[in-house]
Amino acid sequence: MSDKTLKLTKLFLFLVALHSFLVGILLIFLPVNIIEIFGFQPYTQNFFRAQGGVFHIVMCFAYFMAGLNPLKYVSLIQFSFTAKFTGFVFLILYYLIVNQITLILLSGVADLLMGIVIFLLYQKLKQVNI
Repeated sequence: MSDKTLKLTKLFLFLVALHSFLVGILLIFLPVNIIEIFGFQPYTQNFFRAQGGVFHIVMCFAYFMAGLNPLKYVSLIQFSFTAKFTGFVFLILYYLIVNQITLILLSGVADLLMGIVIFLLYQKLKQVNI
């Protein structure tokens, strides 16, 4: 069971890293007219989109490193589910208080689900290995 849990943890963290990398690339390079389709107002200045994109790419490296060796990088797994839960809280509050864009709500739910899966895998790893 330990080996299966370890492999599943690695795979899931790699998928989360890939997701974060792709979101980062899209934030940096997606044309403004495409962003409007998702309910966002056009924004001619690119700095904050690029900053958000770079942030996602940096996060991708943390998820990837955690996936390389979950037993060695336990603190990065803890960081990963904490980051996902923090992202969930931010996105849901932003959706409820600032702007009711469906993509923001869906992103919050996705972060919550990813955070739960990482947390459950972490708990399982702790029982068996850590």
